[in-house]
Amino acid sequence: MPQSQPPAPLSVGELRSIPLFAGIPDSGLDGLAASLAVFAPMTGEILFREGETAREMFIVLEGEIEILKASHAGTDARVAILGPGDWFGEMSILDVQPRSATVRSLAPSRLVRVSSQDLDALYRRDLRSYALVVLNLARELSRRLRVADGIIADFVANFVDGYLTRCHIPPR
Repeated sequence: MPQSQPPAPLSVGELRSIPLFAGIPDSGLDGLAASLAVFAPMTGEILFREGETAREMFIVLEGEIEILKASHAGTDARVAILGPGDWFGEMSILDVQPRSATVRSLAPSRLVRVSSQDLDALYRRDLRSYALVVLNLARELSRRLRVADGIIADFVANFVDGYLTRCHIPPR
């Protein structure tokens, strides 16, 4: 990926501030800081496209990232904007399916790449830290699912209420 300047190396302090690594002792964070790749995508750069295959996720250290999902009509809809401490792309590691969305950098950013190989290496050298990372991933996925469920419930309720009103049927 093109870069405007070499990104600053990853520090233990930065990792400590990311919820994905909550609970991991400094000894575990030292190994991660030394092994994970940092890169700086340019503003407007597409990091990956929906449908591509991959086995890596990313963590935002600095900047702003846009998540786009293609509609059935072929239009890209913005589904999220992410900032420092957020992560994306984890589904490709967990379910080994093609990318579910397109991701673009909206501002000068600094990202950490975490591949399935990086997680496997963590598993082999520090099982406790690996378990905490996986648990933190699961917690975030659960939080996102709860938010999505709420959005779907609101959409359905509004759609049904609108339909009933147009058809002059009293709501329940």
